[in-house]
Amino acid sequence: MSYPTRSLSSHMRAPSASSSSTGQSPALLARIEEKKAELESLRELRDLSAAVAEQMEALEKKLSTLSDGTEAIAVVMGNWHNVLRAINMASSKLANPSPLAPADEGQEVTGPLPQVLVRIPTEHAPALQAQAEAAEAAAEEDESRLV
Repeated sequence: MSYPTRSLSSHMRAPSASSSSTGQSPALLARIEEKKAELESLRELRDLSAAVAEQMEALEKKLSTLSDGTEAIAVVMGNWHNVLRAINMASSKLANPSPLAPADEGQEVTGPLPQVLVRIPTEHAPALQAQAEAAEAAAEEDESRLV
């Protein structure tokens, strides 16, 4: 049995014209450049979209804070009616001063002092007083050193 002999070159593929950069058509090169430009534009769009998303998240946090502040202001505004009513009640007691106390000639006639409307807790007052005295002593000591 004899096989026909063929040359090895006939079994190999001939190089195509598209594999060589010099053999590409100008239309194909233009399309490749167009796609590269489109890819660059898409990358830029992705980066800009990420920046917008970050700004939106920051805005969302700020709006959340603003919303919480608005709720707090609404509560305060709702309490103003009660505050004004309490001031009115305290003022109504001062509107009718009692003429029982005779005024001296050298003194001005003043009405009684208003009721205390604000109460300040004094449970920490001794500790604060001690701090204030220590700070005052330190300041006096510094002054004596400078002189």
